[in-house]
Amino acid sequence: MQLLTANRIEAIDCYPQMQYFVDEHSIVRVIWGKADTILFIFAGAAAEFALNKAVDWLYFTGRLPADPLGRLFSTVGYARMIVFSEEEKALAAIDKMNAIHSSLEVQRQQNIPDWAYRDVLFMLIDYSIRAFEALERKLSETEKEEVFNVFFRVGDRMGIPGLPQNHREWLDMRAGHLEQNLTRSRYTEDLFRQYRKHLGLVRYALLIQAQILVVPPIVNSMLQLGSKSFIQLIIPVYKLSRRIKADKLLKRLLLPAQYRQQINRLDIVS
Repeated sequence: MQLLTANRIEAIDCYPQMQYFVDEHSIVRVIWGKADTILFIFAGAAAEFALNKAVDWLYFTGRLPADPLGRLFSTVGYARMIVFSEEEKALAAIDKMNAIHSSLEVQRQQNIPDWAYRDVLFMLIDYSIRAFEALERKLSETEKEEVFNVFFRVGDRMGIPGLPQNHREWLDMRAGHLEQNLTRSRYTEDLFRQYRKHLGLVRYALLIQAQILVVPPIVNSMLQLGSKSFIQLIIPVYKLSRRIKADKLLKRLLLPAQYRQQINRLDIVS
């Protein structure tokens, strides 16, 4: 019996351990495992995307103005897939993103600027931290470094040049990018019109309130979003609703019907 047990253990040990792109115990999985946090990441990115000087690239195919929420969910969806995939699948997803961008560059006969790639990567880092801190708690410096490291590896795989090497360097570069790469343009005005059209007045107002809560001051100032968000006052109530499982009802009320199923699938961490 002991021999059989030993052989069985040895056989089990022979199986390779599944290796994920992001460690199973990482704070990044906690952040990207909750639909609530992802929605706030989405809200922040929706605001900043509208100001980015390279937003015309997102207009090139016409898909962004036709379905701005769907395009942003697609970007967020890729990031989430990478966070929860095995190493090989995550790398394949990153390579697929690169191929899509390369195809777009061929169609337009221009290269997407390196700083534009960095901007998107920096948004994912920043709004991951800001959204979690707005809804849950402050992150430690070690946890922030962990968030940075995950997305640094994404950018490194994509071959994005000039990336910062640690969270401290990223803070300086992020501040510089916000100062240099944002402008309010006709694309800004059009995107916010599209957000309003696709969300409706009530949900659009909630989007603005979420953006006030998570965007950097310079983004808020350029968009003139406002100084205070009432959402901050109701976050404790919402946390209670999660405990009694009433949050799904709230999401059904707050989200357009065509996106509810997508959002419900985002919840991995309870």
